[in-house]
Amino acid sequence: MKLYRFLSEDDTSAFCHKVTKALNQGWELYGEPTYAFDAANGIMRCGQAVVKEVEGTYAPEIKLGDY
Repeated sequence: MKLYRFLSEDDTSAFCHKVTKALNQGWELYGEPTYAFDAANGIMRCGQAVVKEVEGTYAPEIKLGDY
C-alpha cells in the first residue's frame, strides 16, 4: 500500500529536521514544498508531502508516523 503524509512546521530548522527524519525512514518527497504566511500567528509555515510504499492493507486507524 502507498502511504501519504503532509508534514508542516514553522519556518525554522525544525521543519528541515522533520523532513530529513522522514526521508531517513524511507519516505520520499511528493510534489513541491509549500510556504505560506500564518496570519493568525504572525509566522511563516512550511509544508511538504511525502509518500512511502509498505506492505499491508490500508485502514483508517493506521498511525502514519509509525512507518
